[in-house]
Amino acid sequence: MVLNLLNKKPKTEALHEEAISLLKDLIRIPSFSKEENMTASVIEHFLSSKGIVTHRSRNNVWAFNRHYKPALPTILLNSHHDTVKPNPAYTRDPFAPDETVGKLFGLGSNDAGGALVSLIAAFLYFHDSADLSFNLVIAATAEEEISGTQGLELILPELGPLNFAIVGEPTGMHLAIAEKGLLVLDCLALGVAGHAAREEGINAIYEAVEDMQWFRSYRFSKKSAWLGPVKMSVTMVKAGSQHNVVPAECLFTVDVRLNEMYTHDEILETVKQHVKSKVTPRSVRLRPSFIAADHPIVRAGLKLGRKTYGSPTTSDQALFPGPSLKIGPGDSARSHAADEFIYIKEIQEGIDIYIKMLDQVLHS
Repeated sequence: MVLNLLNKKPKTEALHEEAISLLKDLIRIPSFSKEENMTASVIEHFLSSKGIVTHRSRNNVWAFNRHYKPALPTILLNSHHDTVKPNPAYTRDPFAPDETVGKLFGLGSNDAGGALVSLIAAFLYFHDSADLSFNLVIAATAEEEISGTQGLELILPELGPLNFAIVGEPTGMHLAIAEKGLLVLDCLALGVAGHAAREEGINAIYEAVEDMQWFRSYRFSKKSAWLGPVKMSVTMVKAGSQHNVVPAECLFTVDVRLNEMYTHDEILETVKQHVKSKVTPRSVRLRPSFIAADHPIVRAGLKLGRKTYGSPTTSDQALFPGPSLKIGPGDSARSHAADEFIYIKEIQEGIDIYIKMLDQVLHS
Protein backbone atom coordinates (compact mmCIF):
# COMPACT_ATOMS: atom_id res chain seq x y z
CA MET A 1 0.00 0.00 0.00
CA VAL A 2 1.36 3.43 -0.95
CA LEU A 3 1.99 5.73 2.02
CA ASN A 4 -0.14 8.87 2.23
CA LEU A 5 2.59 11.41 1.61
CA LEU A 6 0.29 14.29 2.49
CA ASN A 7 0.52 13.16 6.12
CA LYS A 8 4.31 13.23 5.79
CA LYS A 9 4.50 16.75 4.35
CA PRO A 10 6.48 18.24 7.27
CA LYS A 11 9.01 15.42 6.97
CA THR A 12 9.48 15.86 3.24
CA GLU A 13 9.73 19.63 3.57
CA ALA A 14 12.50 19.17 6.14
CA LEU A 15 14.23 16.75 3.78
CA HIS A 16 14.03 19.33 0.99
CA GLU A 17 15.78 21.90 3.17
CA GLU A 18 18.44 19.50 4.44
CA ALA A 19 19.21 18.20 0.96
CA ILE A 20 19.67 21.70 -0.46
CA SER A 21 21.85 22.69 2.48
CA LEU A 22 24.00 19.58 1.99
CA LEU A 23 24.35 20.32 -1.72
CA LYS A 24 25.56 23.84 -0.93
CA ASP A 25 28.17 22.40 1.42
CA LEU A 26 29.36 20.02 -1.32
CA ILE A 27 29.56 22.77 -3.94
CA ARG A 28 31.87 24.81 -1.67
CA ILE A 29 34.50 22.05 -1.72
CA PRO A 30 36.50 21.16 -4.86
CA SER A 31 35.96 17.45 -5.53
CA PHE A 32 37.65 16.65 -8.81
CA SER A 33 37.93 12.96 -9.63
CA LYS A 34 40.50 11.29 -7.36
CA GLU A 35 40.40 14.37 -5.09
CA GLU A 36 37.07 13.77 -3.34
CA ASN A 37 38.37 13.19 0.17
CA MET A 38 36.79 16.30 1.70
CA THR A 39 33.34 15.87 0.14
CA ALA A 40 33.37 12.23 1.23
CA SER A 41 33.96 13.46 4.78
CA VAL A 42 31.09 15.95 4.52
CA ILE A 43 28.71 13.20 3.39
CA GLU A 44 30.00 10.84 6.07
CA HIS A 45 29.47 13.48 8.77
CA PHE A 46 25.99 14.36 7.48
CA LEU A 47 24.82 10.74 7.65
CA SER A 48 26.47 10.16 11.02
CA SER A 49 24.74 13.24 12.42
CA LYS A 50 21.44 11.48 11.67
CA GLY A 51 22.46 8.49 13.77
CA ILE A 52 23.27 6.41 10.69
CA VAL A 53 26.13 3.93 10.77
CA THR A 54 28.40 4.73 7.84
CA HIS A 55 31.08 2.79 6.01
CA ARG A 56 33.93 4.22 3.98
CA SER A 57 36.55 2.96 1.55
CA ARG A 58 38.84 5.58 0.06
CA ASN A 59 36.46 8.36 -1.08
CA ASN A 60 33.32 6.21 -1.16
CA VAL A 61 30.72 6.36 1.61
CA TRP A 62 27.79 4.00 2.08
CA ALA A 63 25.15 3.06 4.66
CA PHE A 64 22.34 0.52 5.10
CA ASN A 65 18.83 1.06 6.42
CA ARG A 66 18.47 0.63 10.17
CA HIS A 67 16.42 -2.57 10.00
CA TYR A 68 18.57 -4.34 7.41
CA LYS A 69 17.51 -7.98 7.08
CA PRO A 70 19.91 -10.37 5.31
CA ALA A 71 17.00 -12.48 4.05
CA LEU A 72 15.56 -9.57 2.06
CA PRO A 73 16.71 -8.40 -1.39
CA THR A 74 18.55 -5.07 -1.44
CA ILE A 75 18.13 -1.95 -3.58
CA LEU A 76 21.20 0.20 -4.24
CA LEU A 77 20.75 3.99 -4.35
CA ASN A 78 23.89 5.40 -5.95
CA SER A 79 25.25 8.67 -7.24
CA HIS A 80 28.66 10.32 -7.38
CA HIS A 81 30.22 13.32 -5.67
CA ASP A 82 33.20 13.90 -7.96
CA THR A 83 33.12 16.60 -10.61
CA VAL A 84 34.96 17.59 -13.75
CA LYS A 85 37.13 20.69 -13.59
CA PRO A 86 35.38 23.99 -14.38
CA ASN A 87 35.80 25.07 -17.97
CA PRO A 88 37.29 28.47 -18.88
CA ALA A 89 33.91 29.94 -19.85
CA TYR A 90 32.72 30.20 -16.24
CA THR A 91 31.60 33.73 -15.30
CA ARG A 92 30.78 32.75 -11.69
CA ASP A 93 32.84 31.27 -8.90
CA PRO A 94 32.26 27.53 -9.49
CA PHE A 95 32.60 26.88 -5.75
CA ALA A 96 30.11 29.52 -4.62
CA PRO A 97 26.64 27.96 -4.10
CA ASP A 98 24.69 31.05 -5.14
CA GLU A 99 20.90 30.77 -5.06
CA THR A 100 19.24 33.17 -7.51
CA VAL A 101 15.67 33.28 -8.82
CA GLY A 102 15.06 29.63 -8.05
CA LYS A 103 18.42 28.42 -9.38
CA LEU A 104 21.30 27.00 -7.36
CA PHE A 105 24.58 27.65 -9.16
CA GLY A 106 27.84 25.80 -8.63
CA LEU A 107 30.12 23.13 -10.04
CA GLY A 108 28.51 19.72 -9.61
CA SER A 109 25.11 21.15 -8.72
CA ASN A 110 23.46 19.48 -11.70
CA ASP A 111 25.92 16.65 -12.35
CA ALA A 112 25.28 14.96 -10.09
CA GLY A 113 24.94 16.79 -6.76
CA GLY A 114 21.21 17.31 -7.11
CA ALA A 115 20.62 13.62 -7.72
CA LEU A 116 22.98 12.60 -4.91
CA VAL A 117 21.36 14.72 -2.20
CA SER A 118 17.89 13.75 -3.43
CA LEU A 119 18.73 10.06 -3.13
CA ILE A 120 20.21 10.66 0.32
CA ALA A 121 16.96 12.39 1.32
CA ALA A 122 14.90 9.46 0.04
CA PHE A 123 17.15 7.07 1.95
CA LEU A 124 16.62 9.11 5.14
CA TYR A 125 12.87 8.99 4.61
CA PHE A 126 12.83 5.18 4.74
CA HIS A 127 15.85 4.57 6.97
CA ASP A 128 13.97 3.87 10.21
CA SER A 129 11.08 1.91 8.66
CA ALA A 130 10.83 -1.65 9.96
CA ASP A 131 8.30 -2.98 7.46
CA LEU A 132 10.12 -2.69 4.15
CA SER A 133 10.04 -5.43 1.51
CA PHE A 134 13.61 -4.60 0.49
CA ASN A 135 16.74 -3.40 2.21
CA LEU A 136 18.21 -0.08 1.09
CA VAL A 137 21.84 0.91 0.73
CA ILE A 138 22.91 4.44 -0.17
CA ALA A 139 26.33 4.82 -1.80
CA ALA A 140 27.99 8.15 -2.55
CA THR A 141 30.87 7.21 -4.81
CA ALA A 142 33.99 8.67 -6.40
CA GLU A 143 35.67 8.75 -9.82
CA GLU A 144 32.50 8.49 -11.91
CA GLU A 145 33.58 11.30 -14.22
CA ILE A 146 36.73 9.40 -15.22
CA SER A 147 35.21 5.90 -15.07
CA GLY A 148 37.84 5.17 -12.43
CA THR A 149 38.45 1.89 -10.63
CA GLN A 150 38.34 3.37 -7.11
CA GLY A 151 34.67 4.32 -7.13
CA LEU A 152 31.54 2.18 -7.25
CA GLU A 153 33.45 -0.76 -8.70
CA LEU A 154 35.70 -0.81 -5.63
CA ILE A 155 32.90 -1.11 -3.06
CA LEU A 156 30.40 -3.34 -4.86
CA PRO A 157 31.75 -6.48 -3.10
CA GLU A 158 31.10 -4.75 0.26
CA LEU A 159 27.42 -4.10 -0.44
CA GLY A 160 26.25 -7.71 -0.54
CA PRO A 161 23.77 -9.14 -3.06
CA LEU A 162 21.88 -6.37 -4.86
CA ASN A 163 18.52 -6.85 -6.58
CA PHE A 164 18.65 -3.69 -8.67
CA ALA A 165 20.05 -0.16 -8.56
CA ILE A 166 18.80 3.37 -8.95
CA VAL A 167 21.63 5.51 -10.32
CA GLY A 168 21.25 9.23 -9.80
CA GLU A 169 22.11 11.36 -12.83
CA PRO A 170 20.33 14.39 -14.34
CA THR A 171 17.47 12.96 -16.44
CA GLY A 172 14.67 15.42 -15.66
CA MET A 173 13.34 12.64 -13.38
CA HIS A 174 12.47 10.58 -16.45
CA LEU A 175 13.37 6.91 -16.65
CA ALA A 176 16.55 6.01 -18.54
CA ILE A 177 15.90 2.27 -18.78
CA ALA A 178 18.84 1.67 -21.11
CA GLU A 179 22.27 3.23 -21.42
CA LYS A 180 24.93 2.79 -24.06
CA GLY A 181 28.18 1.12 -23.11
CA LEU A 182 31.60 2.47 -24.04
CA LEU A 183 34.53 0.83 -25.79
CA VAL A 184 37.63 2.93 -26.58
CA LEU A 185 39.97 1.52 -29.21
CA ASP A 186 43.57 2.59 -29.84
CA CYS A 187 44.45 1.72 -33.42
CA LEU A 188 47.98 1.66 -34.84
CA ALA A 189 48.44 1.77 -38.61
CA LEU A 190 51.93 0.79 -39.79
CA GLY A 191 53.86 1.97 -42.83
CA VAL A 192 57.48 2.39 -43.86
CA ALA A 193 59.39 5.64 -43.33
CA GLY A 194 60.81 7.43 -46.37
CA HIS A 195 61.67 10.84 -47.83
CA ALA A 196 58.57 12.79 -48.84
CA ALA A 197 60.30 14.18 -51.97
CA ARG A 198 60.93 10.73 -53.44
CA GLU A 199 58.74 7.72 -54.08
CA GLU A 200 59.88 6.04 -50.90
CA GLY A 201 58.18 4.33 -48.02
CA ILE A 202 54.58 3.50 -47.23
CA ASN A 203 52.60 6.34 -45.70
CA ALA A 204 51.00 5.12 -42.47
CA ILE A 205 48.53 7.99 -42.60
CA TYR A 206 47.10 6.70 -45.87
CA GLU A 207 46.93 3.21 -44.38
CA ALA A 208 45.04 4.63 -41.41
CA VAL A 209 42.64 6.59 -43.61
CA GLU A 210 41.37 3.37 -45.19
CA ASP A 211 40.58 1.98 -41.75
CA MET A 212 39.05 5.27 -40.62
CA GLN A 213 36.74 5.17 -43.61
CA TRP A 214 35.60 1.70 -42.55
CA PHE A 215 34.82 2.96 -39.04
CA ARG A 216 32.88 5.82 -40.58
CA SER A 217 30.77 3.72 -42.93
CA TYR A 218 30.31 0.32 -41.25
CA ARG A 219 26.92 -0.40 -39.71
CA PHE A 220 26.31 -3.16 -37.19
CA SER A 221 23.09 -4.96 -38.05
CA LYS A 222 21.43 -5.20 -34.62
CA LYS A 223 19.60 -2.06 -33.57
CA SER A 224 18.14 -1.48 -30.14
CA ALA A 225 14.61 -0.22 -29.65
CA TRP A 226 15.92 2.06 -26.89
CA LEU A 227 19.50 2.83 -27.85
CA GLY A 228 19.48 2.60 -31.62
CA PRO A 229 22.56 1.34 -33.51
CA VAL A 230 26.14 0.96 -32.37
CA LYS A 231 27.98 4.23 -33.04
CA MET A 232 31.70 4.42 -33.90
CA SER A 233 33.59 7.72 -34.13
CA VAL A 234 37.26 8.40 -34.86
CA THR A 235 38.11 11.08 -32.31
CA MET A 236 41.92 11.43 -32.15
CA VAL A 237 44.76 11.11 -34.68
CA LYS A 238 48.54 11.35 -34.17
CA ALA A 239 51.19 10.85 -36.83
CA GLY A 240 54.36 12.29 -38.29
CA SER A 241 57.44 14.03 -36.91
CA GLN A 242 58.35 16.53 -39.65
CA HIS A 243 57.04 17.71 -43.00
CA ASN A 244 59.49 15.87 -45.27
CA VAL A 245 59.33 12.40 -43.71
CA VAL A 246 56.74 9.81 -44.73
CA PRO A 247 55.47 8.57 -41.35
CA ALA A 248 55.90 4.92 -40.44
CA GLU A 249 53.14 4.98 -37.82
CA CYS A 250 49.74 6.58 -37.40
CA LEU A 251 47.89 6.19 -34.12
CA PHE A 252 44.19 6.97 -33.97
CA THR A 253 41.48 6.49 -31.37
CA VAL A 254 37.92 5.29 -31.90
CA ASP A 255 35.03 5.95 -29.51
CA VAL A 256 32.48 3.11 -29.72
CA ARG A 257 29.05 3.42 -28.07
CA LEU A 258 27.42 0.00 -27.73
CA ASN A 259 23.78 -0.92 -27.47
CA GLU A 260 22.67 -3.87 -25.36
CA MET A 261 22.61 -6.15 -28.42
CA TYR A 262 26.40 -6.61 -28.47
CA THR A 263 29.19 -7.44 -26.06
CA HIS A 264 32.54 -5.69 -26.12
CA ASP A 265 34.19 -8.86 -27.39
CA GLU A 266 31.74 -9.15 -30.31
CA ILE A 267 32.42 -5.57 -31.37
CA LEU A 268 36.16 -6.05 -31.06
CA GLU A 269 36.13 -9.24 -33.11
CA THR A 270 34.22 -7.55 -35.93
CA VAL A 271 36.60 -4.59 -35.96
CA LYS A 272 39.69 -6.80 -36.14
CA GLN A 273 38.21 -8.73 -39.08
CA HIS A 274 37.82 -5.56 -41.14
CA VAL A 275 40.79 -3.26 -40.44
CA LYS A 276 44.52 -3.63 -41.06
CA SER A 277 45.58 -1.55 -38.06
CA LYS A 278 46.61 -3.14 -34.78
CA VAL A 279 43.62 -2.62 -32.46
CA THR A 280 44.01 -2.44 -28.67
CA PRO A 281 40.99 -1.88 -26.40
CA ARG A 282 41.64 0.43 -23.46
CA SER A 283 38.90 -1.14 -21.35
CA VAL A 284 35.98 -3.54 -21.56
CA ARG A 285 34.49 -2.51 -18.19
CA LEU A 286 31.79 -0.07 -19.32
CA ARG A 287 28.95 -2.33 -20.36
CA PRO A 288 25.59 -1.35 -21.86
CA SER A 289 22.84 -1.22 -19.22
CA PHE A 290 19.20 -2.24 -19.40
CA ILE A 291 16.22 -2.76 -17.11
CA ALA A 292 12.96 -4.32 -18.26
CA ALA A 293 10.16 -1.89 -19.10
CA ASP A 294 7.84 -3.89 -16.85
CA HIS A 295 10.21 -3.95 -13.86
CA PRO A 296 8.38 -2.84 -10.66
CA ILE A 297 10.52 0.30 -10.23
CA VAL A 298 9.89 1.30 -13.86
CA ARG A 299 6.16 0.68 -13.48
CA ALA A 300 6.23 2.82 -10.35
CA GLY A 301 7.73 5.69 -12.32
CA LEU A 302 5.27 5.30 -15.16
CA LYS A 303 2.39 5.57 -12.69
CA LEU A 304 3.76 8.97 -11.70
CA GLY A 305 3.80 10.20 -15.30
CA ARG A 306 7.49 9.63 -15.92
CA LYS A 307 8.62 8.68 -19.44
CA THR A 308 11.07 5.97 -20.49
CA TYR A 309 13.99 6.50 -22.87
CA GLY A 310 17.45 5.23 -23.81
CA SER A 311 20.44 7.29 -22.68
CA PRO A 312 23.43 7.88 -25.00
CA THR A 313 25.71 8.93 -22.13
CA THR A 314 27.67 6.66 -19.81
CA SER A 315 27.45 6.57 -16.02
CA ASP A 316 28.21 4.22 -13.14
CA GLN A 317 25.35 2.09 -14.48
CA ALA A 318 28.00 0.60 -16.74
CA LEU A 319 29.78 -0.88 -13.70
CA PHE A 320 26.70 -2.37 -12.07
CA PRO A 321 26.28 -6.05 -12.99
CA GLY A 322 22.50 -6.23 -12.58
CA PRO A 323 19.42 -4.28 -13.69
CA SER A 324 19.62 -0.55 -13.05
CA LEU A 325 17.54 2.54 -13.65
CA LYS A 326 19.10 5.95 -14.26
CA ILE A 327 16.96 8.80 -12.98
CA GLY A 328 17.58 12.09 -11.25
CA PRO A 329 16.75 15.81 -11.09
CA GLY A 330 18.44 18.23 -13.44
CA ASP A 331 19.14 18.38 -17.15
CA SER A 332 21.93 16.42 -18.82
CA ALA A 333 22.50 19.33 -21.22
CA ARG A 334 23.76 21.43 -18.29
CA SER A 335 26.38 18.88 -17.27
CA HIS A 336 29.95 20.14 -17.66
CA ALA A 337 28.63 23.49 -18.94
CA ALA A 338 29.87 26.86 -17.71
CA ASP A 339 27.92 28.35 -14.79
CA GLU A 340 26.34 25.00 -14.03
CA PHE A 341 23.08 25.16 -12.07
CA ILE A 342 20.05 23.22 -10.95
CA TYR A 343 16.59 24.54 -10.10
CA ILE A 344 15.65 24.30 -6.43
CA LYS A 345 12.24 22.94 -7.45
CA GLU A 346 13.96 20.17 -9.42
CA ILE A 347 15.59 18.91 -6.23
CA GLN A 348 12.34 19.15 -4.29
CA GLU A 349 10.40 17.31 -6.98
CA GLY A 350 13.22 14.79 -7.33
CA ILE A 351 13.05 13.88 -3.64
CA ASP A 352 9.27 13.51 -3.77
CA ILE A 353 9.34 11.35 -6.91
CA TYR A 354 12.11 9.11 -5.55
CA ILE A 355 10.09 8.58 -2.36
CA LYS A 356 6.83 7.87 -4.21
CA MET A 357 8.53 5.44 -6.60
CA LEU A 358 10.37 3.58 -3.86
CA ASP A 359 7.30 3.45 -1.65
CA GLN A 360 5.41 1.48 -4.29
CA VAL A 361 8.19 -1.14 -4.29
CA LEU A 362 9.14 -1.14 -0.62
CA HIS A 363 5.55 -1.65 0.54
CA SER A 364 4.42 -4.04 -2.19
